[in-house]
Amino acid sequence: MAIDMPSKTSGAHHGGGEERRVGNAGPRRRRPGRLWVRIVVALLLVVEVYPLVWMFLTSLKSNSDYLNNSTWSLPTTWEWGNYTEAWTTGNIGLYIQNSLLAVLPALALILLLGTAAGFALQVMVWKGRNLTLLVFLAGMMVPPQMILLPLFTVYFQTGLSGTLWPLILTYTGTGLPLTVFMMATYYKTVPRELFEAATIDGAGILRAFWTISVPMVRNALLTVGLVQFFFIWNDLLIALTFTNNQDLRTIQVGLLNFTGDFGATQYGPLFAAICINVFGTLVIYLFLNQKVMKGLTSGAVKG
Repeated sequence: MAIDMPSKTSGAHHGGGEERRVGNAGPRRRRPGRLWVRIVVALLLVVEVYPLVWMFLTSLKSNSDYLNNSTWSLPTTWEWGNYTEAWTTGNIGLYIQNSLLAVLPALALILLLGTAAGFALQVMVWKGRNLTLLVFLAGMMVPPQMILLPLFTVYFQTGLSGTLWPLILTYTGTGLPLTVFMMATYYKTVPRELFEAATIDGAGILRAFWTISVPMVRNALLTVGLVQFFFIWNDLLIALTFTNNQDLRTIQVGLLNFTGDFGATQYGPLFAAICINVFGTLVIYLFLNQKVMKGLTSGAVKG
């Protein structure tokens, strides 16, 4: 033992030296890879951020500055009044209000009906549920352009034209197929033992739906709601078709109105209005980003 101990210690020292050399050599080998990753991330950051910066700087230019100088040049005079003009003369405040009045009720109906349908199709057992799910999936294959003329005729004959109801009903109908499919997928991750235990305790279908299923899929609800919100908020085709009144236009349609005399576009107020729209929705996404990530992964992990 007295002879073996020094040799082991010596070996340990040599081994430690080798480990230190290997450990020191490891990061050096990985540095080029890390450098490339940082370069790629920096390029992606520039690609994402630079258009926003350019759009903001353009919103501070005058019309002559935008037309006569380079597109990439800084403003010669900082026209902060473009935002005031966009909000007052351009009626962006009214268009945002109309968008909210059309989007929020449609989004509430989509989430309520889509969650209930997903629960009924995935958790409840009844004859024909697979065929019903296929019918909902078939709705995703119908192009919106095909339904605009029939819907316009129906809304006109029922007296709904001239209100926001055509937008609310159309957004709800077009958003339900994807929502039902996604919520049915998320309900697969909810353990069936929870519903069995609730049934044994005497809970009915409605109570099991509200007190058990909805809290279990709240992250999925937030994710689907945010996706549908951006789809509806950025819609131009449906809003342009059914808003025949200037006072009912949504923000996407309202951006078409920034024209001056003889149809000349007012670029400064136009880009200011676009900035109000883009940065407002961007703040919403950044605020709810973590919840969205949880909702996206909850549908892929069992339990």
